[in-house]
Parts: sequence; structure tokens; C-alpha cells
Amino acid sequence: MQNPMQNINSQFIEFWNIFLEVWKTGVLGYSIGHVLLAAAIFLVFYTLRGLFTKLVLGALRRWVAKSKTTLDDQLVDVLAGPIRLLFVVLGIFFALNAIDLKGMPDQLANNLVKSLVAYVIFWGLYNSIVPMKQILKRLEKVLSVEMVAWVITGSRWVVVAVGAATILQMWGIQVAPIIAGLGLFGVAVALGAQDLFKNLIGGLCILIEKRFHIGDWILAEGVVEGTVEHIGFRSTMVRRFDASPVYVPNQKLSDNAVTNFSNMTYRRISWVINLEYRTTLEQLRAIRDQIQQYLNTTPDFVQPPKASLFVRVDKFGPSSIDLMIYTFTYTKVWGEWLICKENLAYEIKKIVENTGAGFAFPSQSVYVESLPEAGFQGHLPTLTDPK
Repeated sequence: MQNPMQNINSQFIEFWNIFLEVWKTGVLGYSIGHVLLAAAIFLVFYTLRGLFTKLVLGALRRWVAKSKTTLDDQLVDVLAGPIRLLFVVLGIFFALNAIDLKGMPDQLANNLVKSLVAYVIFWGLYNSIVPMKQILKRLEKVLSVEMVAWVITGSRWVVVAVGAATILQMWGIQVAPIIAGLGLFGVAVALGAQDLFKNLIGGLCILIEKRFHIGDWILAEGVVEGTVEHIGFRSTMVRRFDASPVYVPNQKLSDNAVTNFSNMTYRRISWVINLEYRTTLEQLRAIRDQIQQYLNTTPDFVQPPKASLFVRVDKFGPSSIDLMIYTFTYTKVWGEWLICKENLAYEIKKIVENTGAGFAFPSQSVYVESLPEAGFQGHLPTLTDPK
């Protein structure tokens, strides 16, 4: 008969063997010790990520802040995220190596690390494109601000496409056959997306022809009038004067006539002043000469030969003598132009009143040559009297 102590010892040894077996293969066949070591390594690198952000990146920001250009400051800011993620990738790499993976899991882990490294690289390139806008500003004289913005946006899409293709290749997915296989599908999509391509080409035509720029006041008859705020790949956002945004397809702005008020040399004032028929010849000449003198001596108005300036008796209207005023102001700003018009209106009213003349308004006169004797009882029948 077995001794009870020996029985307990054998059971304890059996339990210890079970414990060691679970310890060695407890997590999907891998040692729990290796898994804990991997977790500890990852936490170390994650902690280093925080320290690097505070110490190294902080010192680097203070150093680039002393330079005259802001390009280096922007580069540090946009690359901070990818650099912090790089420490996480390092932690994942050393942690997976500590587990000592074999076979297919090792291959998957290797592809995962490569994909994360590629993501860090292309993320950094993607973020670095916007600060490079300062370098591309030299091209704005040759192209335009909007064209440079399109180049930057297109470059970012290229980085995304190349980065996605690179990661797919790392996982053994061939991109070329996928693109070839999408050929027929692409034709079908192209037929259904004709308007999209038309708007894209229309946007390119707008930028190449430099019809308008961001901040310009434009008018497309029957489409929109307002200030351009954004020129996109498909549509242009125009802010109307009631502050509401209008998204106009580029094709409409490319095919229709567009008036760009911001590009006008001067801004016009074209008025017709209606004077009473009782205005004498001397009063008419005095009004005309004084208005002409005001326009010639006021610096707000453009003088010939730079622009036309006319103050002339135009015609005899149905109820007034019409005096035409045609001039241009130097300012193209709407608010300042309104002030010039207001000052001119004050001056015209003062001149007309000082000469003793008056402004005419639409009126009609009715002349009665004779009255019928029958039925006349001391009062004239009105025009609306049914009798």
C-alpha cells in the first residue's frame, strides 16, 4: 500500500508538470513567459515614445523656432506623429521577436511590421507635402495659387495610391492584375461618370485660362454671382452676397460666360438725371458745367484719357430733360464705390437746388379744348366720371 505522503508528492509533481506545460504552450502554443516578456518590451518602447516626444521633439521645436523660416517648424509638427508611431512599431517588432514565432505566424508578423514601417514612411511623406507649399510659392507667378493647390492635392493622392500599392505588395497582393481586371468595370464607371470627368476638365480649363482666382467677384448669368472661395476638382464654391455658399459644377463655369468684376480696371457710374422742362437754358448749362467741374476736380474719379468722362444733355424725354453722367471711379471696392456715388448724388442735388431748377418725375397733362354746353352745371366732370 502506497504511503499517503508519497501519493501527495506524486500528485504535486504531476500538477507542476501540467503547470510547466501550460506555461510553455498556454497562449496559442507559445510560452506565457515569452508573451509577458513581449508585453514588457512593448511597454518600454511605448514609454520611450512619450519621453522622446517631451525631450527630443521639445528640444527640436525650440531649436527650429530660432530660424527665420517657418518651414522647419511646420515639418517638425507634421512629422511628430509618424515619429511617435515609429516607436510603437519598434516595440511591436522586438515584442514579436521575443515570442519566437515559427512558420506562418512568423511570416504574418513580418508582413505586419513591414506594413507598419511603410505606413510610417508614407504618412510622413503625406504630411510633408503641405509645408512644401512654401517652396512651390515661386511657381505661383508662372501658374496660379489655385493650380499650386491642385498640384499639392494631386501629390497627396499619389502618395496615398503608391503607399496602398506598396502595402498590398508586401502581403503578396499583385496590384497590376487588379487594375487590369478592373478595365471593363472602369469603362462602365466612366460611362456613368461622364459629368465627373467633364467637371474635372472644366476645372483644369478654369485654372489654365486663369478666368478667376480665389477672392474674385464673379457673375455667371443664370448660374451664380458672388465671391469665389474654393476651386475644387469637381465644383467651385462661390459665396453669394447674402453669405450663403453655392457649389457650382466646374463645367457650368467653364462653358458659360463669366464676368470677373475683380479684374475690371475701374468701376463705372452711369446715370441719367431728369430735369424739369421749365429749366432755362442758363440753368441747364450751369448744372452741366458745375457737375463737370466736380468730376474733374475730385480725385476719386478717373480723368480722360484713362477712362471716359461725359456730362451731356442727352435727350428730351416724355416728361423731362435728360442729363447723362458717365464716369469711372478708381476704387473697385463695392463699399468705397457706394461712398463715391453717394457723394456725387449729394453734389448733384446741391447744384440743381442752387441754380433754382428742379428734378422731374413722370407725369401727364390733359388739355380740354372745349366743354359741351348741355349738362354743364358749374363743375367740370372728372375723367373717371361715368357721365
